Amino acid sequence: MKEKVLITGASGFIGYHLIEAALRRGLAVCAGVRKGSDISHLKVFDITYCTLDYANQNVLAKQLADAGCRYIVHAAGATRAATQQAYDTINAQYTYNLAAAAVEALGDQLVSFALVSSLAAIGPLNDHHTVIDETAAPAPVTAYGRSKLLAEQKLQDVAGLPWLVLRPTAVYGPRERDIFIMLRSVSRGIEPYIGRKIQQLSFVYVKDLASVIINALFAGVTHETFNISDGNSYDQYALADLSKQILHRKTWRLHLPYGMINSLAVALEKIHGWRGSTPVLNREKLQELTALNWVCDISKAKNKLGYKPTYTLERGLTETLQWYQLYKWL
Repeated sequence: MKEKVLITGASGFIGYHLIEAALRRGLAVCAGVRKGSDISHLKVFDITYCTLDYANQNVLAKQLADAGCRYIVHAAGATRAATQQAYDTINAQYTYNLAAAAVEALGDQLVSFALVSSLAAIGPLNDHHTVIDETAAPAPVTAYGRSKLLAEQKLQDVAGLPWLVLRPTAVYGPRERDIFIMLRSVSRGIEPYIGRKIQQLSFVYVKDLASVIINALFAGVTHETFNISDGNSYDQYALADLSKQILHRKTWRLHLPYGMINSLAVALEKIHGWRGSTPVLNREKLQELTALNWVCDISKAKNKLGYKPTYTLERGLTETLQWYQLYKWL
């Protein structure tokens, strides 16, 4: 019998690649999806599905018992929400509910529970002389980051839970939609930046991320947190410069004043607030986009998880842009 893994958020960008990585590992996959989720792109996989009631721990325990998965990767969550409370409910409380239900349903049969968190839970650095490691004092600059930090903390309250936390930096790859905005702009000949501050950034290709998450389930490590990137540091122009080379494009580089973009973010927040939605660009997101240093140390993941990133930014972007072109996103 194959070992079974539950992957929540399976219909999302990272979830899709987690399914691929799990199947390559020879696991049987149960895809946790929301009611009404578009799962048409998952039909290529030989997997089963389950709809989980994150708000009801008792129902959730029964659902997990029925699924019978000894390994769980929790990748579901909200990247945009109207309030801190909404973020905390979806990203933190639902994480706690899932973890507590898993222990109740499976007990000692539960081998590993991996939470896909974010480097945003720690927050960026304000200088160029250090890197973010797992011992850094958390200082998230967004509601999203605070909610992911709260989720990490809540896991520690679940007795008997064999938890792991993985904090990826900016994730890119096929099906991703946020960094894609910049890539699409470059493909159209426009290369926009906010201000002129020198930044140090980090990235991780989604296939490297998915592989290390699935492999971590079998590493025999619990109660540990790991930062994940490709191990390199990039300036703010690297993403566009490499994309231009790959796409054979020339661009018009624009440095837009911070004040102007902040005013735009305020206006977008008001407009979307009337509609009950959250814009891609908002004042908190602006803090992440203009932070000085997002470079993280991945030596702990290398030493304890055997993590060996195989994609540089250039290689990952080449594959990503080819996918966007093939599927007419560009």
